[in-house]
Amino acid sequence: MNQPTPAIVPQNAVKRLPRLALLLVCLAYVLPGFLGRVPWKTDDIASFGYMAELAQGNSLWFTPTLAGLQPEVDALLPYWLGAWAIQLAPTWLPSDLAARLPFMALLILAMVATWYGTYYLARSPMAQPLAFAFGGEAQTTDYARAVADGSLLAFIACLGLAQLGHETTPALAQLCFTALLFYATAAIPYRPFTPGCCAALGLFGLALSGAPSLAVAFGLGGSALYLLAPASDAVDASQKKWRAGGLLAIALATTLVSTYLSLWHWRIELPQANWAEWQSLGRLFLWFTWPAWPLTLWTLWRWRRQLFSARFTGLHLWLPIWFVLVASVATLTTSAADRSLLLALPALAALAAFALPTLGRSVGALIDWFTLIFFSGCALVIWVVWISMQTGLPAQPAANVARLAPGFVHSFSFASFLIAVCASLAWAWLVKWRVGRHRAAIWKSLVLPAGGAALSWSLLMTLWLPLLDFARSYAPMVQQVTANLPPEPGCVATLGLKRSQIAAFQFHSKLQLKPWLAGSTCQWLIADLQTVRAYPEIWQQENWPLRRTLGHPAERVDTLGLYARHAPEQLKPHAWPGKSD
Repeated sequence: MNQPTPAIVPQNAVKRLPRLALLLVCLAYVLPGFLGRVPWKTDDIASFGYMAELAQGNSLWFTPTLAGLQPEVDALLPYWLGAWAIQLAPTWLPSDLAARLPFMALLILAMVATWYGTYYLARSPMAQPLAFAFGGEAQTTDYARAVADGSLLAFIACLGLAQLGHETTPALAQLCFTALLFYATAAIPYRPFTPGCCAALGLFGLALSGAPSLAVAFGLGGSALYLLAPASDAVDASQKKWRAGGLLAIALATTLVSTYLSLWHWRIELPQANWAEWQSLGRLFLWFTWPAWPLTLWTLWRWRRQLFSARFTGLHLWLPIWFVLVASVATLTTSAADRSLLLALPALAALAAFALPTLGRSVGALIDWFTLIFFSGCALVIWVVWISMQTGLPAQPAANVARLAPGFVHSFSFASFLIAVCASLAWAWLVKWRVGRHRAAIWKSLVLPAGGAALSWSLLMTLWLPLLDFARSYAPMVQQVTANLPPEPGCVATLGLKRSQIAAFQFHSKLQLKPWLAGSTCQWLIADLQTVRAYPEIWQQENWPLRRTLGHPAERVDTLGLYARHAPEQLKPHAWPGKSD
């Protein structure tokens, strides 16, 4: 017996979200963060370093290296995309911006795939709203479109997407291909050709982006779920097994390709059995997936009868649940927990969207008020700090910035100021629009969360962009090192530098870097001070006196030593203004 659906949705509750408004929200979220900034540390600049090496022909395409070091993530395709973009870009386009263009397209593609994946899940017979006795219930296509709009808004609203979704790293490529695979598994019963191509692209793309085990897990799980699903959920019973078998075959082919390219590298790190470790993971799950996770819990509760039906009728729930479970297990068993949890966001947004048809008016009002207060408060803080940096009033925010980022000099940009003003005015209009129109639309409760996330991200990437570039890039440290070198220092040896630091020196300076070896002919050496302690022969046997200690002005880690062979004078260690040694 089919369990009654908890969704009671009339036709007037599935009004179409204006496409222009949805497009503007997406653009306001995607463009800031990709345009106008410098590469940030650490994974962002390191990944760009590998792309630049490939584009310049200094590395092999199937074994990318940076100063002889292989990447921490065993990926190929993300570095290829960036390198191809650099090679194809015109000479006037900065190489870092050129490398970001394909990743901008990947984020947009992830949004599109999330929308269409949720759309086809919402068209499932068991996902439909309750039929009214005298008609008037929401039509299938309109209902699926409204739920899909809600999933895209939930995807944009997730706090964890903001930074990681705008970096040129394998994590963003993995997100895109996971979303493509999510769409493919949801749409295969309806349109076999396009979803089949997307399934192949998603599985192989995930494998070539450093996540072959996740690709195989997603593929095998999706195949098993379709084989268990009844004919009513699979839409076409005669072809259900064939299509599930095709997905399984692609997953097995992905396994063979990953094995041939030696992409299997297990880096499982179980969480430590201490309270601090679990607290950290708990905080990550809470803030990274906000506000999707409360809505997801509500979905699981309200749809529990379909979820645990003996006939396994809740395929529209089990498919996204499987994607969330796999990504969550990867989060708990890898060191890069946040980048693994990023892959759960498309499916988590879909689950959150299925809560919308079941929300009461009071719950929707609570979400609206909380969102309004939270994001309006965030925007106010960003504006107050910016005004303080510009005018000195109020004095305390500017003093805090000077203490946390000594040496930072703020500047005024009229273009950034104008964009920030327009974004703030758009937020005010959106609040007014939300309370005045479309009160019955089921996606209404996620309009303010998505708009608030886009507003906060836009303000950060305009008003605070100079400060963030100063604090989150290696440019200040590179400038201090080059300022202590002669105009033509020749080759400069490096020892113990991280991949991100090497890439930063290659991008922000014209230094000719070479890894340090005993007997090196370079007259200058840049070394990590902790690494130097393990090589006493540097100053005992080869006469490398320390000339100056340098570091990043906004943090006390990553301290570097600048060594000069036969240095004419010994200078006192350098300290940043406002910091003590």
